[in-house]
Amino acid sequence: MEVTIERILPGGLGLAHAEGRTVMVGLAAPGDRVRVSIDREKGNVAFASIDEVIEPSPQRVEPPCQYFGRCGGCDFQQMSYDAQLAAKVEIIKDCLHRIGRIENVPAFQITPAPNPWHYRTRAQWQYDSIRQRLGYFESGSRNVCDVVECAVLAPELQQTLTNLRERMQDGSPPDDARDFRAVAGDGGVSLAPDWGTSPTLRKGSGQRGTSPTVREGSDLPAQQVTRTIGGDTYRLNAESFFQANEDLLPKLIDLAIGGAVGEVAVDLYCGVGFFTLPLARRFAKVIGVEGDSVAAAFARANLAKAGLADGNIVARDVGQWLDSDAWSSLNGAPVDFLLLDPPRTGAESRVIAGILSLKPKRISYVSCDPATLARDLRKLIVGGYTLDSVAAFDMFPQTHHVETVVHLTG
Repeated sequence: MEVTIERILPGGLGLAHAEGRTVMVGLAAPGDRVRVSIDREKGNVAFASIDEVIEPSPQRVEPPCQYFGRCGGCDFQQMSYDAQLAAKVEIIKDCLHRIGRIENVPAFQITPAPNPWHYRTRAQWQYDSIRQRLGYFESGSRNVCDVVECAVLAPELQQTLTNLRERMQDGSPPDDARDFRAVAGDGGVSLAPDWGTSPTLRKGSGQRGTSPTVREGSDLPAQQVTRTIGGDTYRLNAESFFQANEDLLPKLIDLAIGGAVGEVAVDLYCGVGFFTLPLARRFAKVIGVEGDSVAAAFARANLAKAGLADGNIVARDVGQWLDSDAWSSLNGAPVDFLLLDPPRTGAESRVIAGILSLKPKRISYVSCDPATLARDLRKLIVGGYTLDSVAAFDMFPQTHHVETVVHLTG
């Protein structure tokens, strides 16, 4: 079947129409004329793979990575960087219109990554002990694509991957290791589980499925690194969530918080305190809520190290805190500013309901998935909030993923 790619859809697939069917094509560029094979069908929608590029789009480029098309990590390397940015803007607009039912989306731009390659300072590698493979899952499967060099890894993580591959030949990994997580800091790399590849760091982050080793006299894991962003220093480890594109982080903080100041701010899904620290410099009282106890411990330590005594971290599931503890924690004080940065699945329905019950004057929603963002925005708008602004950051070049920040007022 021959089709012409019309545009890129949320999820990164190219859209085409042929023989009365909607055809979704992987690894396509807008304007490509391609010959495809149908992989599967669902009703009137066919999912297809490219067999031949008959006439390449002007936006198509040659992917530099030897694993592209097999490795599931990147799905936009076939497009020029300008085309990637344009596609991500359209993906956000599509989700806000179609899922969020927002008729008039505020005009917005996307902030490009200063370095579209070798930018990732956080990674997860899959390990296949039987076939001796280390890398990422292949696209659409649980098979491990054996990766020697990754085009989007920061140099420190590429070196860690190389070290792991050498160890893979020399000895057995930690018991039950199925994957490795790594994060680069200002002066080293934290790896979990540790396999003796980070000599500058103390070992003992704990193996997969167990609690991290805790340093004596502290509730923080032993293997940790620091990251300095915008004058604030954050301690974290490989198990902690932290944004993966360091170049854009100061701008992300500035836009997510904006000129917000006041008495009370709430930071939901606060992690190690990435937004909590700058919020604590602007508000008289800040409450950060984080369900992961280790991340919450890091957040407390980061606030204390910065001398920000007005910040308080609650180690509690966000929905549970909103259901039962929010009002007592706030002592009935109105919330001037609420920021949430949930995982890719977005906020639970009870979290949105809890936010609506708190009635914050302003909301900043930071999202890495435009579809779940749009779903949640619809609920907030129905609940009485107005969408004021939208902005995007290309935190994940060479992939369809994009970071979006929206501001709402009640």
